[in-house]
Amino acid sequence: MAKNKHMTDIITGLDIGSNSIRVAVGQFSSMRDEENSTLQIIAAIEVPAEGVQKGQIVSIEDTVSSVSNALEQVEKIIGLPVEHVWVGVSGTQIISQESKGVIAISRTDGEVSEDDIERAVDAAKAVATPLNYDILHVLPRSFAVDGQTGIKDPVGMTGIRLEVDTKIIHSVSSHIKNLTKVVYRAGIDVDDFVLSILASGEVVTSPRQKELGSVVINIGGPTTSIVVYEDGDVLHTTVIPIGSSHVTNDLALGLKTSIDIAERVKVEYGSCVTKGVNKKEIIDLKDFGSERSEDVNRLYINEIIEARVSEILEKVDDELASIERSGMLPAGAIFIGGGAKIEGLVDIAKDVLSLPATLGYPLGLDSISSKTNDVSFSSAIGLVKWGSTLLQSVRSRRTSFNIGSKVGDKLRNVLKNLMP
Repeated sequence: MAKNKHMTDIITGLDIGSNSIRVAVGQFSSMRDEENSTLQIIAAIEVPAEGVQKGQIVSIEDTVSSVSNALEQVEKIIGLPVEHVWVGVSGTQIISQESKGVIAISRTDGEVSEDDIERAVDAAKAVATPLNYDILHVLPRSFAVDGQTGIKDPVGMTGIRLEVDTKIIHSVSSHIKNLTKVVYRAGIDVDDFVLSILASGEVVTSPRQKELGSVVINIGGPTTSIVVYEDGDVLHTTVIPIGSSHVTNDLALGLKTSIDIAERVKVEYGSCVTKGVNKKEIIDLKDFGSERSEDVNRLYINEIIEARVSEILEKVDDELASIERSGMLPAGAIFIGGGAKIEGLVDIAKDVLSLPATLGYPLGLDSISSKTNDVSFSSAIGLVKWGSTLLQSVRSRRTSFNIGSKVGDKLRNVLKNLMP
């Protein structure tokens, strides 16, 4: 039976988080003319995550159930089956390193071709991979032709020797294997794996922001991920093992209440702002699900939140200082993720980071889903954007950024044979 044409038109992003699983689906406004068409988000949903802790899968079956639930919901919205997804990779077990690739230009006339670029990037991959890690991305930063450095696109230039400076990002092998098992057992294929913060950065930053210098900060549940851009390229990326879940834990301890009630207080009433708060303002924890009345000072709640958020921002600033960019990114800080919803975050970030700051929303996309305006969906929507960019570049045979190692290709055939 022939496939419905629309099945091949949709691009799906799957963001498996510790607290929630989010799925976004996009489609080009015109598949006949992708270069002049607009990517439209046609659906985005969120379900509670089971089987995931601190960014790592701790129960395959529970995670499969959650992913299947999410896919069923999104399929009802779009009226089509989801057959393949771009999968986000996050967590603290991400490392990066610099690598250089050097080749001889192949054509007799010395003109650099796209094949030369691919060979140079492949040469950069020859760097020793840490034990139990796989290459997730190889990101070309700049090229050199016969010693002329700082070249962004050497195709068509003439020379003898081509060099490329790259940033290689690795993910722990077992995590990729577990993600692959989850997706296949949910009945779909993997397009590829993408570092979630990179996917997010592609959709919430403009080319000018990347050129001037900016940092995208994703405050998730157990972790905070950052990616720094400068001169249009990825300068630095890392994961900090503190996130919005730590704010919830602090509230639970400070208010002597349950995690569930603390989360509700944070989401519905929490703020980083302590200046100007009425010291006499009181809330009753019974309104948030407590079995008995417990009056709590609003200022006390905000002080708890402010302390932990300040710590997160200080650690981000430490990372920027480690690459000599503290207070030195003109396009500022762009915040995404569930933790970015905390009231007052942008204002406190301006003070701690000494940078302009704003919340990050998808740029250049149409949408019929209200979730596009939810900063916690930046990763799922970013995965759709990443996949659409690859689709366009493959069809045009030119790439604006290297998509990665295609780590999923290494696992698909093996794991398909293992699936029941």
